[in-house]
Amino acid sequence: MEDVLPSAVLEICVLVGVSREKANEVHQVVKKKHVKTFPPVEPEVLSVFVPPFISQQELQTTNINNNTFNKAKRRSFRKKKDKSKIENARTLNGAHKVPEYEDVPVPKDVDLNGLPQLCFPGGFYITYESKEDHIHFLVFTDVCGNRTYGVVGQSYQPIQDGHISNGQVHWDTSQTSKTAACFVPFAVCVISRYPYFNALKDCLSCLLVQLKLYKDLDVDDCIKEFAAKLSLIPTPPPGPLHLIFNMKPLQVILPSREDSDSPVIDLNLHLPFLCFKPEQVLQIITCILTERKIVFFSSDWALLTLIAECFMVYLHPIQWQHTFVPILSHKMLDFVMAPTSFLMGCHVDYFEDVSKEADDLILINIDNGDIAQSKSSEEENEIPDIPLQAAEIFVTRVESLQLHYDLELCRLGSCTDLGEIQLRKTNWQQKLNSEIQQIALQLIVDIFREVKDHLNYEHRVFNSEEFIKTRAPGDQPFYRMVLETYMFHSFLKARLNRKMDAFARLEMRTQTEEDRLSSMLDSPRRLTMEKMVSKRYNLQYMISKRMVISLPNLQDIKPTDVPTRNSSLRRIDTHPATRSTSKSVSTFKIPEIHYPLLGHCVSSYYADFINHLSRAINTLPPDNSALLARYFYLRGLISLMQGKLLNALSDFQNLYKTDIRIFPTVLVRRMVENLSPSDHSQADQKPELKRLISLVMDKQREVNKVDDHVKNFELPKTHMQLDDFVKRIQESGIVKDIDTIQRLFDALTVGHQKQIDPETFKDFYKYWKETEAEAQEVNLPPAVIERLDKNECVYKLSCSVKTNKGVGKIAMTQKRLFLLTEGGRPTYEEIAAFRDIEEVKSTTVTFFLLRIPTLKIKAMSKKEVFEANLKTECDLWHLMIKEMWAGKKMADDHKDPQYIQQALTNVLLMDAVVGALQSSSKIIYAASKLSYFDKMKNEVPMMVPKTTAETLKHKINPSAGETLPQAVEVLLYTPGQLDPAERHGDAHPKLWCALDEGKVVVFDASSWTRQHCFKVGSSKLKCMVMAEDSQVWIGSQDSIIYIINTHSMSCNKQLNDHRSEVVDIIVENRDRMFSEAYSCSVDGTVIAWNISTLKVNRRFQLPCETLTSIKFHNNRLWCCIGSCILVVMTNGIIRHKVKMEDCAGDLPMSLLCFQLFPERDQVWASCSGSSELCIWNMTDLSIPSQKINLQDCSEITCMMKVKNQMWVGSRGRSQGKIKGKIYVVDAERKTVEKELVGHTDTVKALCSAEDRYVLSGSGKEEGKIAIWKVE
Repeated sequence: MEDVLPSAVLEICVLVGVSREKANEVHQVVKKKHVKTFPPVEPEVLSVFVPPFISQQELQTTNINNNTFNKAKRRSFRKKKDKSKIENARTLNGAHKVPEYEDVPVPKDVDLNGLPQLCFPGGFYITYESKEDHIHFLVFTDVCGNRTYGVVGQSYQPIQDGHISNGQVHWDTSQTSKTAACFVPFAVCVISRYPYFNALKDCLSCLLVQLKLYKDLDVDDCIKEFAAKLSLIPTPPPGPLHLIFNMKPLQVILPSREDSDSPVIDLNLHLPFLCFKPEQVLQIITCILTERKIVFFSSDWALLTLIAECFMVYLHPIQWQHTFVPILSHKMLDFVMAPTSFLMGCHVDYFEDVSKEADDLILINIDNGDIAQSKSSEEENEIPDIPLQAAEIFVTRVESLQLHYDLELCRLGSCTDLGEIQLRKTNWQQKLNSEIQQIALQLIVDIFREVKDHLNYEHRVFNSEEFIKTRAPGDQPFYRMVLETYMFHSFLKARLNRKMDAFARLEMRTQTEEDRLSSMLDSPRRLTMEKMVSKRYNLQYMISKRMVISLPNLQDIKPTDVPTRNSSLRRIDTHPATRSTSKSVSTFKIPEIHYPLLGHCVSSYYADFINHLSRAINTLPPDNSALLARYFYLRGLISLMQGKLLNALSDFQNLYKTDIRIFPTVLVRRMVENLSPSDHSQADQKPELKRLISLVMDKQREVNKVDDHVKNFELPKTHMQLDDFVKRIQESGIVKDIDTIQRLFDALTVGHQKQIDPETFKDFYKYWKETEAEAQEVNLPPAVIERLDKNECVYKLSCSVKTNKGVGKIAMTQKRLFLLTEGGRPTYEEIAAFRDIEEVKSTTVTFFLLRIPTLKIKAMSKKEVFEANLKTECDLWHLMIKEMWAGKKMADDHKDPQYIQQALTNVLLMDAVVGALQSSSKIIYAASKLSYFDKMKNEVPMMVPKTTAETLKHKINPSAGETLPQAVEVLLYTPGQLDPAERHGDAHPKLWCALDEGKVVVFDASSWTRQHCFKVGSSKLKCMVMAEDSQVWIGSQDSIIYIINTHSMSCNKQLNDHRSEVVDIIVENRDRMFSEAYSCSVDGTVIAWNISTLKVNRRFQLPCETLTSIKFHNNRLWCCIGSCILVVMTNGIIRHKVKMEDCAGDLPMSLLCFQLFPERDQVWASCSGSSELCIWNMTDLSIPSQKINLQDCSEITCMMKVKNQMWVGSRGRSQGKIKGKIYVVDAERKTVEKELVGHTDTVKALCSAEDRYVLSGSGKEEGKIAIWKVE
């Protein structure tokens, strides 16, 4: 366990300075030479304090875990022995040679050899005058990129006639001697794995005050006591709990990370804004994002690290990947000659030397706010500006910040309590830090938001060139440089892995409705009318180019009025309302540590810690699960320190039900591996611990290889067969649907053998992208835009042609055709909406012996036939209009908007095929291969039955954007909430859809737009239920119940008490308040849960091989097991058994689904492979069942009670084909009222939306959801 336990605050503590002998020696030399200044002295490590601070014997007698919190593997550091120790050893042993060095075990990744010069980066000087104590900060990086942090406190002690006794340094501060005192500096360095800069600064400040009081006492003992205390302070787990401990006279706060991916923030994030103007902060961020060689300068060593760390936080979750040494001592200045990117810091006195010696450096003077560049070896080494719109929003928001605490104090009364003064300042700083983090994160999101539009997740491809082309011309230099960096490459990996980090959460939260809609429909990129208007009136867009401002050579950069430039097409809201409010955070006071630090004192401290945590746990309400989880985590950690492994495992097991995100998987696995036989035996007797051990060890056996590669899109260089062509087209981002790509392959290979050469692919790709770019430049007059819907896009414009309505260009949107007439003032002439077209003809007209190809379009609402002399374009436009017409008819008939989007894609592919195959004589025949809907209309008319058309309201596709449709396994409707604290949109009703491999898609049920998409596990999901307003429970094939927080849309809790596939979950409703939930697994286990505490109330085992579903009625559980239904008491006692031989004929058949109809005292059921519904009387189950035979039904798959009807999903036949059918059965008359045919695959799931709508989901051949109106 030694290398996995969470670190304490202190990793190691080091005393650095010079020995008393060395100080006296230097003092005597200076006195003899009668000089006024001391020469520099080489500092050294005087003492090293490494946990544990208790002897091994005491650890064993008190049963304390001897790893303490400081478990890192050790290596030796050779420290020079004190001279007195050597003399004592010679006296005792009579030896002439005694080793002058001793080996001190230190953590393996802490290098103490270079530490002295970093503790005194400006040099070590003895002085005649005492100086003020001061603090500075260090950052160490190992070869793997892991960082360790140091906080150094420097102080001065007077020395006159010092002496050494018993091998220890004694500081004689007596001032009675006539000799002038000199002052010797020393430094105490605390090294930690976490950047607790403010907390450790407070600790060291307290220590330095104490050291001044020690006159003839040994300072080593004082420092050791200090280090021992910090080694017993645990670090808080991520989340809303800060720890407080007493370091007299201060109360020290250890802030927690926001989540496991976020950094610890324990510094003042506004410091850069006090040193630089917002525009300069942006320039520094640009330098970091473009991975330049950066050197910070300051006369204050502390500022160097703090400012550099602030910029690291600003970039989160993007991480600096290169050398990071924020403090260079005077002996380390040669580091700036490194050939690779770096971020370093040194004293401002070395500014001139550094700037002359090294090329291509960005020189940042913190003291005066200057930014300059040393001589450049390359002409094109200028620093581009950050994208303008993102920069403007950043500057506006920064200028609205309140950066001065004195202004906050003006309205507050004076405080006389030191603790209260400290708390006020801390609360103000944390609030300001939170605001700055949000502003910085919004900047990163604004810069990189549209990267996702150019990613192909299936093949892990990023189309960088296409992304850059979509950027504003003035922004492109910035993106070209950033896209080549290691930082951006790591950022891309996280996007392709769909990592839900801070960037992803904010990007999703600020996504526009239009973006959500386009992600659902997966439509080709075009400017909507709304974007066209915003582009027209955006003054920045009117200027096509802006001069890139470069950094001068060693000259000041003053903010200037920069010429405006073309901005990206996306319009970003600059309103500061997106600033998030600070999340509520609790604090926990760590108990006092008693001295001397003996085994029983540490044991007493741990016992107090456990008692404090237990009281906190017992007083917290169950709904505060986030805070409970932190208390359980800490109690588990302290129990582990006590050596009580089973207690620790129990507390860690509670994290599954409170917050799974902070579950320490690796630590628990090591604990399990180190359990003694007796502990293992006790754990096996406790079901929850036995299950925990099983889960943790099973996960260890699962080897999940994460695909971490990222490819940049490249055009193919070899001939492609169909499979390779499909992959290449998907990588290009043109289209994902495999069936469509196969039709495209057929089109491009007309007249050739079935393979595509690189030149044909290149021509096709180039034409597609050129058409896409031209469409972005379409600029319609305001009078025309007013006639179109705001979400309409112009997808195709013809050449200028003569028509019977004048000369102009024919424009095609997703809804209509119109003529953009030419002349002094272009006007809009409606041709036809696609739904109104009656006929489209391609013909010819004679003009001076020439036969000119002409297109004729007849619309229902117009008497006059539209004619256009399209000449060479006529055949293509004829194909395209017929495809759009057929697609629109299909979309209207089937209430499925995806059909029109698919038709649009087909049309644009036709256009690109014609453009790519211009030399071919069969280009129109080739393009016709893509006429999918027109062929369906002509060859196999898809008639929608009248009843279906009248009942069907809408269809949505949860698999939009996927290469293949996925089966809809489970559906759940949750009503809207009226909580005023809800974010807009979150209060709307929602439709939850479970797909394959643990994927869940959530739709806004008021607009049917997709809101969220996430994964829970990787197995098939079997059931979903809303347990309470803020929780949705999802049962999985992997035996786990995942609990989704409906506010954060994240899975923070799991229930792991089942041993096999969870097949059903129901909620008991007592007095309109949910009290218990029942879950069952396929092995017959039924568990009753307390919803608020997530504790198991009862569990029992049914006598069956297979349990498929359960229902609750009249304080009874109705359980479907194989060929019968059991009626069971809530304690597991069986009261009735309904056998299924009646409905199954001679051979017993297994039940597939059943439903209760309590209002009519009925039980409805069906068997696998059967088309019969069996209905029993609930009051007398001995009465034989009634049967309803469903016509043209192959098998009943699901059923749902709605009002006085039973909606039955099935696989059946319609118009001679296998379809997904829904039968609406009247419960009173027991007759089929409606047969609804809305799916091309089996109906797999049904759910009701407040008895007003029924939603049905189909199998993987179609994978869509239909919304039906309930009569």
